[in-house]
Amino acid sequence: MPEYFGGLAADSHGTADDRPPLVFLHGLTYDRRQWEPVLRELADIDPGRRAVAFDLPGHGGSPRRDFYRSEEVVEVVHQAVTAAGLDAPIIVGHSLGGALATVYAATHPARGVVNVDQPLLVGGFRDVLLQAEPRLRGPGWRQVWESMVAGMHVDLLPPAARELVRTATTPRPDLLLGYWAELLDTPAEELTRLRTRDMAAIRERGIPYHHVSGNPLPPAYRSWLESALPEVAVTVLPDSGHFPHLAHPAELAKILTG
Repeated sequence: MPEYFGGLAADSHGTADDRPPLVFLHGLTYDRRQWEPVLRELADIDPGRRAVAFDLPGHGGSPRRDFYRSEEVVEVVHQAVTAAGLDAPIIVGHSLGGALATVYAATHPARGVVNVDQPLLVGGFRDVLLQAEPRLRGPGWRQVWESMVAGMHVDLLPPAARELVRTATTPRPDLLLGYWAELLDTPAEELTRLRTRDMAAIRERGIPYHHVSGNPLPPAYRSWLESALPEVAVTVLPDSGHFPHLAHPAELAKILTG
């Protein structure tokens, strides 16, 4: 059974000590179970480390909200982090969770960010969403989501990880439209400005930032990322598609303890 902190369901591990606590945020439609392989590896190589995997609002055991804009969700997460007694954690986020981890570190105390396969410039993805919006708002929403999942290369994962992707998820139209509302109604230029601002705040605070991906970053995006945050670390965990934390949980655990 989950614990609850600030209204969010969570799996809590370890005890507080001088090691920075870890906070894990999953991707859209998934839940905290996505982090189980990484947490098992972490328990082996860094025993007793304080680590909490949360269900984001509207996911898993966490209650739904009327709105899911990033700044509002980050405030809910911060309340949960505070309620859990986590002081300036390292925020680890996959996909949507990587974007939220970035906003969190730009606005709240943090000792690091590990962004797992979430590009911060989403102009191209926004165009895809705008084209799909009529179907997202009707009975075709599931086909839109399934076509996106098909492009995540789940087939590259080992069988147990594929099963976790298949079962630890609850896609719903209110989640897709709610979390994507900000992309649908905000111009791409403004989204880029906001993420550039976030990276500037992270740089000013001296917060380490590690981008982990399943494929090499496109040159233009990597150029922007290194310009916005010259100290950024980039690691590619190959043959993992959109789920490098599930294809290579031991490697990600090592990154978190490095």
